[in-house]
Order: sequence, then structure tokens, then C-alpha cells
Amino acid sequence: MKKQILLIALTILPLGLMAQEQEVTAEKQTSTAREASHKSSSPVFSGISGGMMLHIGYMFSDDPRKIFSNAGLGSADYVRGLPKDGVGLGLGGTLRIHLLNHIHLGAEGGMTIIPFHGNGNIRVGYGGAVCDFYTTWGKVRPLIGLSVGGGAMKRLYLPPDPVTYVPQGTADSTIYNASYVKTPFFYMDPYIGLEVGLNSHMALLFRIDYMLPFGRTKSGLTDLAGDVKWSNFMTPSGPRFYIGIMFGKL
Repeated sequence: MKKQILLIALTILPLGLMAQEQEVTAEKQTSTAREASHKSSSPVFSGISGGMMLHIGYMFSDDPRKIFSNAGLGSADYVRGLPKDGVGLGLGGTLRIHLLNHIHLGAEGGMTIIPFHGNGNIRVGYGGAVCDFYTTWGKVRPLIGLSVGGGAMKRLYLPPDPVTYVPQGTADSTIYNASYVKTPFFYMDPYIGLEVGLNSHMALLFRIDYMLPFGRTKSGLTDLAGDVKWSNFMTPSGPRFYIGIMFGKL
């Protein structure tokens, strides 16, 4: 009888050990799967960054009357001789939060100036919300996005020589027919770019954009302008190339 009980015990013991080993293995596999799932899921908030950017671009208009139409210039013929394009230089800044490791959402602003070699300049100040989508290839992050906002354009032109005329019944007079026009605008600014990570807290940013106006048709900017479309409120405009440096949790 004792031998039978011992035989039964020796038979059941290996089966129990095998069952216990299978249970431990299953627990390990479940734990590993949970850890892998936790690592693979991206947090909603994944970082924050900001920095400064310098830019250069070619800004142009198809007609100088859209830029400098101002009753102070005296005639439409005079306006036609004014510049309608130039190289724009500027700087700006941006602040962004990173979402899901694929989205930048934030705000940016800046200024672009087009100098006319001592004869005036065009200044463009702008600011708005920015959103772009990016992916990560090692240390490189290509991105594509859009900025939407508003600003104001100030156009100042000082002619190199004064215009002198003699009104009837008065003494000689000299008039400097300077043109100053300030126009507000709303804009959409599509762009593409590339970020190159230098380390986990610093990256170089390269970007190309083209600021576009939007809004309803408008007429009567000045008497000389005639029918002026909304696009005239932000002209000249053109492509700009940016280079900047970003800091933060990238």
C-alpha cells in the first residue's frame, strides 16, 4: 500500500512542476508584452521647443502702383517709375509644443525689411499660429506645415531728388513727394522644412515659405490705386529661406 501511494506521488509531482513552470512562463510573456506595448505607445505631449530664425528672400510685385499708390506722389506716371521688387531680410522667433511625436503646434512672429538703398524701405511685421507635421529619420526631421495670422506692411519711399514747381501767384516751392502707405493684412504661410538634431536639446532648422494673403476683395486703397484686390494689401511678397536654431526637449 505504501509503495502504491509513493508511486502515485512520484507520478503527480512532475506534472505539478510542469504546470507551475508553464504558469511562470506565461506570466513572463504577459509582462514582456505589456512592457512592449507601453514602449510602443507615444505620449500625447512629447516635448517643447523654441528659438530664433534669420531669413532672406526675393519679394516682388507685378506693378509698383500696388505698392506705392499714394495721393502724395501727385501722378500715376510718377508711381510707375518706382521699384516693385527687392531682396528681403529679416528675423523671427517661434515657440512650439510637440504632440504624439509627429505634430508641432505653437506661435511665431517676425519682421522682414526690403531696403531701397537710402530711398526708403518696406517693412513687414507679422505673427500667428503655426502647425506642422513631421517624422523622424535618425537625427533628421522633415516637416510640412502652415502658419495663419495677421500683420501690417509699411511702405516708405523717398525720391532721390525733390520735385520743384511754381504754383500760379506764389513763390517757388519745393515738394518732396514721399510715399508712405501702411496696410494691415491676414495671411496664410505654407512651408516645408528640415530639422537636424545636434543633441537632445538643440537642433538646426532650415525652412522655405511663401506668405499668401487671404480675405475679401477690397477697393479704394488710394485714389490712384483704382480697384485694389485684397492681395495688394500684402505686396510685394515672395519665397523666403530660413535658418535658425531650436532649443528645448526635442
